[in-house]
Amino acid sequence: MQLQGLLGEALSANLNGRLSHFIVDETSPAIALFAPAARAANREGDWYGEHAGKWMVAAAKAAARSGDAALLARLRRVADFLVSTQEDDGYLGTYAPERRFMRKQPPKPVSWDGAPSVRTWDIWTHAYLILGFLEIHRHFPEPRYLQAARRIGELCAQALDQGIDITDLGNHHGLSATVLMDPAAELYFATGERRYLDLGLNVLVQADRHPELALLPRALAGADAAEIATGKAYQLAWNLVGLAKLHRATGVPAYREAVLGLWRSIRERHLTLGGGPWGGVAHRSREVFNAPGAFNPQGYVETCSTLAWIQLNRELLAITGEPVYAEEIERSAYNDLLAAQAPNGEDWCYYVFPNGRRVHTTYWRCCKSSGAMALEELPAIAYACEGEATVAVRVYGPGEAMLDLPGAGRVRLQQITDYPFDGRVRLRIGVDGPARFALKLRVPSWAEGASVAMAGEGAAAAAPGSEWVLERVWRDGDEVLAEFPMAPRTHRALNRNVQESRAPDGSQVQQQVLRYEYLGLTYGPLVYATTLIDGYKTEETLKLPALPQRDWLAPGEPLDGLPTLVLRPLRREPLVFAPYYAAGGRVDGAWRLTWMGLAPEPSP
Repeated sequence: MQLQGLLGEALSANLNGRLSHFIVDETSPAIALFAPAARAANREGDWYGEHAGKWMVAAAKAAARSGDAALLARLRRVADFLVSTQEDDGYLGTYAPERRFMRKQPPKPVSWDGAPSVRTWDIWTHAYLILGFLEIHRHFPEPRYLQAARRIGELCAQALDQGIDITDLGNHHGLSATVLMDPAAELYFATGERRYLDLGLNVLVQADRHPELALLPRALAGADAAEIATGKAYQLAWNLVGLAKLHRATGVPAYREAVLGLWRSIRERHLTLGGGPWGGVAHRSREVFNAPGAFNPQGYVETCSTLAWIQLNRELLAITGEPVYAEEIERSAYNDLLAAQAPNGEDWCYYVFPNGRRVHTTYWRCCKSSGAMALEELPAIAYACEGEATVAVRVYGPGEAMLDLPGAGRVRLQQITDYPFDGRVRLRIGVDGPARFALKLRVPSWAEGASVAMAGEGAAAAAPGSEWVLERVWRDGDEVLAEFPMAPRTHRALNRNVQESRAPDGSQVQQQVLRYEYLGLTYGPLVYATTLIDGYKTEETLKLPALPQRDWLAPGEPLDGLPTLVLRPLRREPLVFAPYYAAGGRVDGAWRLTWMGLAPEPSP
């Protein structure tokens, strides 16, 4: 898979920036944490060991897709160093012996984030290490990497079998440790050994026993995502990734039902316009889902949460094949994910805000590694083989793919397009000889009036949100032309508060005491934003004309090579909007304003 255009540029920057410089060998700070002397002295309960596993996952994918020999050499050197520090019992974390997950920790009062013992991220770090070693082994098979991952899994299983409760090993009522479901399932997929599946199921049983977490029963009962444990977005979404994989491994319908229910909760009530899970409104944690219905344009989107949301949609796409999950991945990628990355591939935002300042985060922050991981998910998602004789295009943008279909041989797909800035997509088919297979194209939900046609033939209408499928005998050079019309769209958001009480006669009384309405804009798959209004204002209240939308919102002249939208409200100069990821320039300190306050309507 080779992505070009906007996503290709981001991947190239990622490889040449973060993945090539952050970790280079065993002396890199993120790896030096694992040296025996450093490990023996660490009693702080930190989470910094996660960077090693995250980097291994992303670097393995990048080295495999790019053929970058230097990156591969660094990857092997770092992985070999980590293997050399693994202890006899399988331990490969960053903690002193008395603070390791295999030992019960002295109790302390439960804090707001549900951490009942000395806070530890030991399981969390080991979960990422397992995923890292398995990813390297998947692309560059070496028995020692698989063995290192297996030994970690066996140590975790032994600890839980001997009475350690997984929910005592992470904060947010255990969510930071129950993520172990994901790597446990991956160990099962890699080895076929039942003991690793049992480990994942044991984690789920213990999670369900914890009254504040109770992941499966609460999800099946219809709980909102904000009501699970503390509602920590990143950890909850990663738990759902693990639960989805347990469904793939076991076929248990309840696991799928639970994941789908919480997915719907997040999608309907907890995503920004740019597709990122958000929180930070009236919470102690900026990274916790808001209460359902709460809205604030200054809410936080943690880049780690965007990673986990993309991965969750990847899993549901694999399970169901439904196009909505691919669309969610594309929306997050082109908006909140790219909005967090700087063009140099080194700098990332810990948080992005629909309305707020762009702030590049510091060396150690988790989101720099999560953003790098999220980008490396995209090539494998963009195109796919489904069954014996179907190829699917799931993410649009310039690029090409080489796919081997068991029933049709090798198929080459090339996307020729300016997407996401233009909705015209030309798809060129390459085959070695006539081959019969089905081609499946996702029709974006915003593409009213979409059509698809074989080159030289009449176009057929394609319903937004559906899939266009054509099965035929394909010949080398055949082309399919897709038209996904883009038009400016407005979106409304409401921040309201209604107080309820009972009158003396027992009747229920409701009174709305707060109501603010906001306007946001999209154009095709892209969210649009403006910069500081009039050069200095961080917000504005607009009054819209009582005219058809086309009279006050339309495409404008390109700005810095990017398409724009021009909004013409009443009684002020027009406002120019650019794609959110680039609004204000992709530089530290730039302001982006997605939501504009609307003037209140007079009371009747």
